[in-house]
Amino acid sequence: MANGQSVLAGALVSDDTHVMIESLGRLGISVESLLGGTRLLVDGCGGVIPKAEANLFVDNSGTTVRFLTAALALSGGMYRLDGVERMRQRPIGPLVEALKKLGVSIVAESPGGCPPVAIKSVRALSRETEIAGDVSSQYLSGLLLGSPLAANGLEVSISGACVSWPYVEMTRCVMASFGVEVGLDSSKGGAQVAAGQTYRAAEYQIEPDASAASYFWAVAAICGGCVRVDGLNIDSLQGDIRFVEALKGMGCFVEYHDDAISVIGQARQGIDIDMADFSDTAQTLAVVALFVEGSTRITGVAHNRVKETDRIGNLAIELRKLGAEVDEHSDGLTIHPPKQLQPARLETYSDHRMAMSFALAGLKQSGVEIADPGCVAKTFPNYFQVLAELVGQ
Repeated sequence: MANGQSVLAGALVSDDTHVMIESLGRLGISVESLLGGTRLLVDGCGGVIPKAEANLFVDNSGTTVRFLTAALALSGGMYRLDGVERMRQRPIGPLVEALKKLGVSIVAESPGGCPPVAIKSVRALSRETEIAGDVSSQYLSGLLLGSPLAANGLEVSISGACVSWPYVEMTRCVMASFGVEVGLDSSKGGAQVAAGQTYRAAEYQIEPDASAASYFWAVAAICGGCVRVDGLNIDSLQGDIRFVEALKGMGCFVEYHDDAISVIGQARQGIDIDMADFSDTAQTLAVVALFVEGSTRITGVAHNRVKETDRIGNLAIELRKLGAEVDEHSDGLTIHPPKQLQPARLETYSDHRMAMSFALAGLKQSGVEIADPGCVAKTFPNYFQVLAELVGQ
């Protein structure tokens, strides 16, 4: 949406990234991939989407469907966004309703307010809207990212608690790097973007993925030793950086460097923790919980049920196969570790985080088999190679 060419360094090579790039291409926006996909040259459209009509396939990328739905609805045009069968079960209704309040003609076609999403709109006429915050912070992030396309600016009030608020703060910081200022008020639950702001092209260094880093810090927590992840520090924009504090609460030692974070030593005891702000690491912590003394209770992650799979119910099913006793709650689960883990073939439910988390159990328990390991391509295609290099197997 900026004027001129932007350079994104440190891009994540993954299916999700490819889905976004392909969708932008269908909208007439060129993205050139360099250095194996880690460096992207994006030719900005100056706030005017080149193609005013397009059909987009977003696979199972929740980020893509939410961010593009908001931007395209605010820009005006005729668009339809669809994905795989699971995407048609993932709610986007709160975002659709918020856009309707801005004067957009938009409908979620599947039952329960799920994609496909059909947009037939002029640019948003109203300035003020309201959005539910308890399902996904990406609804609000999408509205904010697309707000420079709204002629009158944007003012959003949030009903209920907003999950994963650090991601909203991250959105604000990224937008500021491209020249657009956002006013956030977490205490009152609101956000404002003044009219007349436009994005400026920039060269932006993307932080390493803290969600992906959690698996390697967990290796230290499960197996002992020290794992250091470069490129992240205590001031990271990502809420998932708090995962290391959870490990600290379980008995690991955490060492912060200027441009790295190390986790040292094994986790020893269970923890009672609200993971609402870093819920993408809940599955990782659940596997660490199999190897400690005492129970671990994870709360605040009710919204995990509507991600790539039900990351509470299905996670509980698979942990039980390993011998754990698991109590399922509406907003999380309690894991009671077994005296001895048992071999198991673990289903992934086409969820990349299931596969990456469960692989960690196999580092200490033989006979752990991951069904459909290829699903890690969604965010981390070479995960198993990197894991093998780390542990020397």
